[in-house]
Amino acid sequence: MNQTPPSAPPPFSFTYSPNLPELLLQLRCTLVLSTFQAGKVIFLSAKNEDELAQLPRNFAKPMGIALHGEKMAIACLDEVLVLVNSPELATHYPKKPATYDALFVPRASYFTGQIDIHDLDWGTGGQLFAVNTSFSCIIKIDDNYSFTPIWKPPFISHLASEDRCHLNGMALLDGRPKYVTAFSTSDTSQGWRPDVTTGGIVMDVESGETVARNLPMPHSPRLFDGGLYLLLSATGELVKMDVKTGKYDVVTQLNGFVRGLCRHGDYVFVGLSKLRKSSSTFGKLKIADQALSAGVSVVHLPTGALVAEIRYQASVDEIYDVQIIPGYQRPGILNTEKPEYKLGLTTPETTYWATGEVRG
Repeated sequence: MNQTPPSAPPPFSFTYSPNLPELLLQLRCTLVLSTFQAGKVIFLSAKNEDELAQLPRNFAKPMGIALHGEKMAIACLDEVLVLVNSPELATHYPKKPATYDALFVPRASYFTGQIDIHDLDWGTGGQLFAVNTSFSCIIKIDDNYSFTPIWKPPFISHLASEDRCHLNGMALLDGRPKYVTAFSTSDTSQGWRPDVTTGGIVMDVESGETVARNLPMPHSPRLFDGGLYLLLSATGELVKMDVKTGKYDVVTQLNGFVRGLCRHGDYVFVGLSKLRKSSSTFGKLKIADQALSAGVSVVHLPTGALVAEIRYQASVDEIYDVQIIPGYQRPGILNTEKPEYKLGLTTPETTYWATGEVRG
């Protein structure tokens, strides 16, 4: 007797906890994910108390996402793209009028070249700071150069496109880079790889001192209420670190490879990535049997309790960044692949869709 094989799930299909749409409505926010593996930035919003709406957009290898007010910056393959929100354009978006309450439209691009930017954030005076993983340094991004180095770890002898220590994460304090994460203290090309799961560090940018050593693949350092939180990817842990001693407390243990962290209210949103069992490095991790899908875990920060999850069934295997758009329940986003982004015009006084008719 022939049996019909099970059909593959549709592209970008996902499951989620029944309470998640209601939680996003209560928090009045939207989730933003970057998946470099799938080449997408994804908005996840609540349609109502029972349903999530998903909006994936193509971007070339998106990694770090920075949000500040109405601005969003996305680190892509060889550029940093800056988008600006216009709720007025959203209202009259020709393809879906009266659907979105925000619309992020491309407004500028910084052509950095392929420097493997990881974390990205807006700092004092609208400066864009980024982790230049290829050159093992923190950089400032503007229209003067491909990048301007502003700090490198003391153990890095000189700048070279060799990804020596896999510098990846960055936390800002008072608008300036304060803490960074890296996988090692190597000063040789790709030297972080032999001890990738055990050689991680946290550093203080201002002092140049190493805060903690021997960490299992640290990512996504963030300062919440003056406390330093980060993800230990190789063990699936969200931790809070004492920067004076380098010791940390585990807030919660999650079933997956964790990377990408943000907070809204009492909740933190943690990205989960799928591990390839065929990998000689990741296949040996204790969490390998649990990291079977990508998604997002929602944790109640005061208690460490897991309250909701999203799990992708197809297309998305790896997530880099997770951010929150506050104050908007159904934002839209345009990329530069289709001409619509050129038709949405804004001025300080009003907005137009390029039909000659004033909208504002």
